[in-house]
Amino acid sequence: MRICVLGGTWFLGRAVAQAALDRGWSVSAFNRGRSGAPPAGTHQIHGDRTVREDLLRLAQEGPWDAVIDTSASELAPKDVLAGAEVLEPVAGNYVYISTVNAYKGWPSEPLNESSEVLDGPADADADYGRLPANWQGPDWYYGRQKAGAERASLQAFGRSRVSILRPGVILGPGEYVGRLPWWLRRTSKGGTILAPGAPDKTIQPVDVRDVAAFALDQAAGRGGGSFNVTAPLGRETMDGFLSACLDVTGGAGQLVWAPDELLIESGVEQWTELPLWRTHAGVWSIDSSRAQAAGLRCRPLAETVMDTWEWLQGGGTPVEHPRWAEHGISLEKEQMILDRMSG
Repeated sequence: MRICVLGGTWFLGRAVAQAALDRGWSVSAFNRGRSGAPPAGTHQIHGDRTVREDLLRLAQEGPWDAVIDTSASELAPKDVLAGAEVLEPVAGNYVYISTVNAYKGWPSEPLNESSEVLDGPADADADYGRLPANWQGPDWYYGRQKAGAERASLQAFGRSRVSILRPGVILGPGEYVGRLPWWLRRTSKGGTILAPGAPDKTIQPVDVRDVAAFALDQAAGRGGGSFNVTAPLGRETMDGFLSACLDVTGGAGQLVWAPDELLIESGVEQWTELPLWRTHAGVWSIDSSRAQAAGLRCRPLAETVMDTWEWLQGGGTPVEHPRWAEHGISLEKEQMILDRMSG
């Protein structure tokens, strides 16, 4: 197999490139060269996806059996469309890494692949879906942009040659968002640890390496389709996740579980201050059985936790990203809530 990874230098893109190399595939990586380097053995091609001349130069490096698009999170659909149209004559399949945010019902309701996708058009610019500052309803901007990018890939390559992967939360070595690293650092400090919600609340994070493997399987397959890419429903719990964090870090901590209502009353920001905690009914109710039937294999979350801790302890550093600073509750606010519970 000969593939082109759009991205390839950090987290999922790098995991895709490394996994393809491990399979003995020939890998080209197209990126701006600003966020590190792809794995050794990758043919790196520098360029900007918003510059047509760079895209035309990339196409001259083909042909490829497949293109795997891991770097479109901040691109407008029209830019995804322009790149896909240039690459279509020199590529077989196109694998687009989207997100569950593309569904209109996320995170409020359970989802499967037949759920309604948001209304982003294939040629939308970066302003499509922006809301006024005083908007009080759901903010679908990011989801509309990703839905438009999905349609862009389909418009350029056709439904039979496109696989759309919609992960939820991706964790693992190399994570740049900071969710799992924050919990690992907090549990390593020990003490009384504020744990969010109910311990038996089920969650569905997926390991970055499992997403990468499934993307490669789709690149090599035939028929395309859309797939939710999450851990199986009901397998993992918040207590299992935090207990694994305590185990691997050796922290002598004690988890104290705070009810959702108390956390909300205390002004805890959902999804960020206590990462992975969110009360919406559908956030961890994503049916990924179609992907599992197509070969998705999700390792236990405890393995992801252990490997991420080893990566951090071994000097691993993520690509700098502003989202890292969003995650984690201050020790002062944590203690205030713990005091309320014991008072």
